[in-house]
Amino acid sequence: MRHRQAIALLALVGLFVALYLWLHALGFGGAIKCGASGGCETVQTSQWAVFLGMPVAFYGVVGYLALLVVALAALRPTALAQRRWNSLLAALASVGFLFTIYLTYLELFVIHALCRWCVGSAVIVTLTWIVSLLSLRSPGIRTDPAASPQQPGPRV
Repeated sequence: MRHRQAIALLALVGLFVALYLWLHALGFGGAIKCGASGGCETVQTSQWAVFLGMPVAFYGVVGYLALLVVALAALRPTALAQRRWNSLLAALASVGFLFTIYLTYLELFVIHALCRWCVGSAVIVTLTWIVSLLSLRSPGIRTDPAASPQQPGPRV
């Protein structure tokens, strides 16, 4: 359960970061707040800031929202014992992690600029991915009384 809670929290924070970047890409909020380096503006205005006709940050919003919804659904009492939720969270986190590796490669080796917000999102996705992999290794919660060891009864 703790892994799912951590993923939900990370997804919520990531959602806010991606939403900020997406709103900036749509022209809301003025100049992006990134410090004196100018890396954020360079990255956000590059040709790589759009993927399949949509701002890259939009995919972040969708991805983080999907992770958040699945993690919250996985926290329902009836879902706690179902390990398939861990697999779904790991699959979603893996897609996000692979996309982040691609985007970080572009920042470092093609655009030659780093965006602090993008780095922050990369850290969040990486942590989410690690937690999701750890959740696959953890034992499930047993809800079937027949599956748990019997407690000795009182002696008569």
